[in-house]
Amino acid sequence: MANNQDFVARLERKVEDQLCSVRVGFLLGAGSSYLDGTGYPLAGALWPAINHLVPKYVRDEIQQKLDEGANGIENALDLLDRGEVDERPHRHLVATAIAEHFGSLSPPLDIHSRFVTLLSQRNERHVSVFSLNYDPLVERAAELAQVRVLDGFYGHEHAYFDAGSFQHDIAVLQLGARGGARRRKIAPWIWLIKLHGSLGWYENDEAGIRRMAFDAVVPDNAKRLMIPPQHRKANEIVYRPYTALWSEFRSRLVHQADALNRLVTLGYGMADEHVNDVIEGAMARNNFSLIIISRSLSDEAFDRWAQRKNAVIVTQERSALCGEIGAGHPTLWSFEAVVGGLDR
Repeated sequence: MANNQDFVARLERKVEDQLCSVRVGFLLGAGSSYLDGTGYPLAGALWPAINHLVPKYVRDEIQQKLDEGANGIENALDLLDRGEVDERPHRHLVATAIAEHFGSLSPPLDIHSRFVTLLSQRNERHVSVFSLNYDPLVERAAELAQVRVLDGFYGHEHAYFDAGSFQHDIAVLQLGARGGARRRKIAPWIWLIKLHGSLGWYENDEAGIRRMAFDAVVPDNAKRLMIPPQHRKANEIVYRPYTALWSEFRSRLVHQADALNRLVTLGYGMADEHVNDVIEGAMARNNFSLIIISRSLSDEAFDRWAQRKNAVIVTQERSALCGEIGAGHPTLWSFEAVVGGLDR
């Protein structure tokens, strides 16, 4: 174990340097939306918060899987999913319950507004923000702060999904005195890629994939696009829009010529193996670093990443700095502290 005071000082410098570097992407987990209890529930608290909104027969079957050892509500739903063409209603009933519960909450937007504002001030064409969360905190904060966000949808009341939108760019063309044109850079877009779907997203046979107001009622014969099946995610996520979203995630971490050099995970417990597989691919690059910021990690998750020379871990109880294990940090594990670190 490293000398605590020296280790913590080096850890702080390393995290600050990585946050302020170029070609940094951010991956948001539930901890980034918790906001010390004033935001949305953590993954482990989600089922207790919504189970009373689920029909009893569905609630009992899900609870049985949880009692038998299922690792959270997503895993329980996967165990109940028989892989049939006509899905059982469990997943959609749970998504409806989540939407109802989230619609009753009004988290503060100040921290996330500061987050998106700082990202919009970076000297880059765009900033990639990947999210595993269903909530609309980033979108609402960006609207409040007047920051451009592209989430793959175009339109208004029932926006449509355009898989090619993440390849679009924006600039201002200025005409010179002699008729020539030059391109002037503007403040960067935030590319928000919500890998697990979102509140407000839905699909039906007539309209296709759409985004409505976050608190609106889903149209008849439509299903919410939230909680994608894990076993189908492992099979390349054959369902739209997830195919396009995960392709963007893989491209920006592994395949693109200008792939990200750093990924900062915020409030993600490193427990989704499909996400981790993509990160593993990026870790094989010699110009990539992973920075994990979370209140806590399981022993399995910590041990998996702590010995990597291109990984930094910050939790409340223990940390790792490029393979060196040391003390935890009293504050740097929080989303709020990271936002403060961006403001340098």
